[in-house]
Amino acid sequence: MTHPATLPILLRQLHLSTMGQLWESMLVKADAQQWNGARYLAALCEEELNERHSRKIARFTKESKLPVGKTLETFNFDYTPNVNRHKINALTSNGEWVDRATNVLFFGPSGVGKTHLAAALCYGLIQKSIRVRYYSATALVQQMQKARQELKLEQFFTKLDNYSVILLDDIGYVKKSESESHVLFELIAHRYETGSLIITSNQPFSEWDNIFTDSSMTVAAIDRVVHHSIIIEVEAESYRKRQAIDQNNTP
Repeated sequence: MTHPATLPILLRQLHLSTMGQLWESMLVKADAQQWNGARYLAALCEEELNERHSRKIARFTKESKLPVGKTLETFNFDYTPNVNRHKINALTSNGEWVDRATNVLFFGPSGVGKTHLAAALCYGLIQKSIRVRYYSATALVQQMQKARQELKLEQFFTKLDNYSVILLDDIGYVKKSESESHVLFELIAHRYETGSLIITSNQPFSEWDNIFTDSSMTVAAIDRVVHHSIIIEVEAESYRKRQAIDQNNTP
């Protein structure tokens, strides 16, 4: 018969670190509350799973590179009355649209909270154990250009495939040059029906000719992005402008 003294060793070998830390204190609790063996084991397993989930969420949050603090709890929906709070909550709490490789597009002028909403959506997805990655559009385009020059663009895309959702922030600031337009289009084509994009843009589709070098590429990019998409218009006064006015009016 296995001696109880070997339990810490067995748990360590099985990589059950949380159970290894808690089994003694939980045993005291089990004795005090007269738990049977099954309940004691179930309680230990639950603690192990909870700790593993917490570590995974922390890891996913760190690797996402999302802007800190931009969650739904810190977003003021009173300033954006046209944004449907329930729709955003539904997208955050149900990740089925990610399984379908659906895109979410936030349109609106600068400073109205597009990035905040997009980041908040991603934070919610992380809680569902969905891997996401934030990029400013200009920074990602530069990385893709470098990868192409090194003949490693496909490898770069393969790394991006590890993330179910890519947040592409401020796509309207990508310069209209042949090299930038082509790598951006290649990314959109690569993710088409295989992985979700969340895109923020201060330019409507009618102005995407300012991003891509020719109209055929513009049409093809829009067609792929829109085919499976949820479009959210954000209309409000610039938050940064409003904040500056409030600060200037403060005695």
